[in-house]
Amino acid sequence: MPASRVLPTDEAADLVRLVRELADRELHPRVAGDEASETFPRDIFTMLGRVGVLGLPYAEEYGGGGQPYEVYLQVVEEIARVWASVAVGVSVHALSCFGLVTRGSEEQKNKLLPEMLGGEQLGAYCLSEAHAGSDPAAMRTRARRDGDDYVLDGTKAWVTHGGVADFYKVMARTSDERNGISCFLVPADTEGVLADPPEHKMGLTGSVTATVRFEGARVPADRLLGAEGDGLKIALAGLDSGRLGIAAVATGLAQGALDDAVAYAKTRETFGKKIIDHQGLAFLLADMAAAVGSARATYLAAARLKDQGLPFSTEASVAKMVATDNAMKVTTDAVQVHGGYGYTRDFPVERYMREAKVMQIFEGTNQIQRMVIGRALAQPSSAPITTAPHGKEN
Repeated sequence: MPASRVLPTDEAADLVRLVRELADRELHPRVAGDEASETFPRDIFTMLGRVGVLGLPYAEEYGGGGQPYEVYLQVVEEIARVWASVAVGVSVHALSCFGLVTRGSEEQKNKLLPEMLGGEQLGAYCLSEAHAGSDPAAMRTRARRDGDDYVLDGTKAWVTHGGVADFYKVMARTSDERNGISCFLVPADTEGVLADPPEHKMGLTGSVTATVRFEGARVPADRLLGAEGDGLKIALAGLDSGRLGIAAVATGLAQGALDDAVAYAKTRETFGKKIIDHQGLAFLLADMAAAVGSARATYLAAARLKDQGLPFSTEASVAKMVATDNAMKVTTDAVQVHGGYGYTRDFPVERYMREAKVMQIFEGTNQIQRMVIGRALAQPSSAPITTAPHGKEN
């Protein structure tokens, strides 16, 4: 594992090592083929659920792993180092379960969580709309009460796992107030739930992204999470954790690009010596390593605050912004290290570069993250960004 890897216990260190080995053994042989053919690897998520990865940050009583968030994120990073599409899917699934874990009743949690955390049910998160991406309060999807059910009408855009998920966590308007939004868990096989053909994306082609439409979809009232009007609070709280997930994914992607660039630089020769022995190239690799390490440090600092029950929203925005901006630069530089070969599909670094771009966009664009950070700094009580003490270094 990277020298900067920090785990709080020996058990956590063993867990991360096991996931690293699993990723190298099970994911690495498939990633190039599935990404090239745009094949969604549903069986990989089933496998990850059965070995306990999908439920790591959630309570053991519901089938989770009961691990601190800082451990879960480092597991996500290890997956992303090999296959970013799968790591994004793991993060999105955790986000899809978040509202149930934090706002669901005991009856809802006992009934629904075990299959979700065990990989039998894969989730998707429906918040954005074509006209309401960075401003979720402007959504138009509606849910009206009709007897013992709610009837949902509207369209959600950019849904990861759209059309392949087993359930959708849907934010829908239940009143005309700006924040009159509620949260529902909608089974994918509900009549009136329809997915459009997947988007044709620049990267993450092994991950399905689609528009999902709700046309008179009738959902039992016991699928409402919390009370009516709680939806935006649930969504925004979940996004703080989701941003940490994407920060970990971006860091893993950057680590993979760095590893490949270093390996190539140790074998490629110019002017009678390996290119890593040329100072100009060595400095470039050093900057890449520093970027990866700083990204890891920012998401771990935010995760430790979350694990201690301290405010971490601003730190999550910092981590998401830093990690994804760094991933874009590191992957671009990895292509440069490979020279002309880096621009071909014979080497994976061109794919890493394509995959990094979207990470600056989803879970709130990095422009939105800067707005969040700036507003926090403008508050009268603003203080320097805090860091929590870290655990044992391995």
